[in-house]
Amino acid sequence: MTTATEQAAFDSLNPATGAVVGTHPRHDAEAVQAAVRRAGEAARWWAGLGFDARKRRLLDYKAVLVANLGRIAALVRKETGKPIGDATLETVLTITHLDWAARNARKVLGPRRVSPGLLGANLAATLQYLPLGVVGVIGPWNYPVFTPMGSISYALAAGNAVVFKPSELTPGVGVLLAELFRRCVPEREVFQVVTGLGETGAALAGDPGVGKIAFTGSTATAKRVMAACAANLTPMVAECGGKDALIVDADADVAAAADAALWGAMSNAGQTCVGVERVYVVERVYDAFMRELTERARAVRAGEDYGPITMPAQTEVIRRHVGDALAEGATAVVGGTESVRPPYVDPVVLTDVPEDSSAVREETFGPTITVRKVASAEEAMEKTNAVSYGLGGTIFSGDARRATELARTMLSGMTAINSVISFAGVPSLPFGGVGDSGFGRIHGADGLREFARPKSIARQRFPLPGMTITSFSRTPADMERLVKLITFLHGRRKR
Repeated sequence: MTTATEQAAFDSLNPATGAVVGTHPRHDAEAVQAAVRRAGEAARWWAGLGFDARKRRLLDYKAVLVANLGRIAALVRKETGKPIGDATLETVLTITHLDWAARNARKVLGPRRVSPGLLGANLAATLQYLPLGVVGVIGPWNYPVFTPMGSISYALAAGNAVVFKPSELTPGVGVLLAELFRRCVPEREVFQVVTGLGETGAALAGDPGVGKIAFTGSTATAKRVMAACAANLTPMVAECGGKDALIVDADADVAAAADAALWGAMSNAGQTCVGVERVYVVERVYDAFMRELTERARAVRAGEDYGPITMPAQTEVIRRHVGDALAEGATAVVGGTESVRPPYVDPVVLTDVPEDSSAVREETFGPTITVRKVASAEEAMEKTNAVSYGLGGTIFSGDARRATELARTMLSGMTAINSVISFAGVPSLPFGGVGDSGFGRIHGADGLREFARPKSIARQRFPLPGMTITSFSRTPADMERLVKLITFLHGRRKR
């Protein structure tokens, strides 16, 4: 809901043309507080519906999203500049995640009996996961449907109400998502949107009525959001930046690896947190890989195959990273600093970039890629794990067992094998990072539990005779029997 006490408004712009797409209110702290208060009331009603009723309504919402898929994708295209095919793809993936969350919430979060152990043989132990109440979601602009809905869908399925603050670059998409939800749930304001700039997000993060914040954005901004959350000990899940690597082993399908590397690096103009920014290629296939990559990269066109740089200031970051790499001895085999022509950036492929260069160690978030020759996949993994980020990554190898072993050693939350970014499309797999890439998980069972609190219940069915141990009436004989039992159960035994 966007009616509140705002005194000002702001425009969202098409980054490709500069045309105004829409005008939205700058919700102040009072407006945010009012939205959270309404959400608190709605949360109690929504939680009280139970899993089955929520499932029906969320599946209705899914159907509404499908019916409005073209409208959503068109608005994403206007606010981000990305091709309509890419906007459609992220909406389709969003729909599959919503479906999974709705259908699996009861199985993951519903009450179930757990074993009380032999010492608790007289107890009935149950575990369930209860809603947090109000979840605040602060979303990004690069995937304005898929990324925030990865939190919103799972939070709603878990029984929470949501207050969503979309990026100031893509506010219209957030408003539309909430508008379509109200068609399925008109009774209460279960899913609201507040729009504005940084101060609106800060007000949401600092509101004591919020049970958890789900944030997606830069590592630096995540730290500021955490500081706002700390005032109320509000927990947070943070999905931050990445510097993902793709490793090409000696027995890999080189053509497939090059195709995946190019898509991972250039799609969405490189503005993908789990996009490919670094490639390490075993020397035996390096030359073949470079031939495949450069031939493909030269055929990709900014403005046709991918859109503009959505955030204008990012073009200078891209220019600096490319310029620094070249000044430090790198070679531009495709493009160069001249590729930066705002609002577009043409494909850039750099080789022999020093590992301490900003182009290797900092998130570029543009259609650039660095490629380095290595002696082995093990050396590639060592270099991959040397940066502070740990979001996703990719392994290309002809040996499934070896690829899996390498994937397990990659310091990242997710790894794809012989594909790129494929883990994001699997609803049952959790999504999130380590290190500077953040903490917590969305998607999958872990994503449902992220927006719930575990509730443990132990019910005594009958007293244990001769084992009165949690009472002041216990005797030395009771304790002696307890020690004998624990020695029998857990004392050292012959193997």
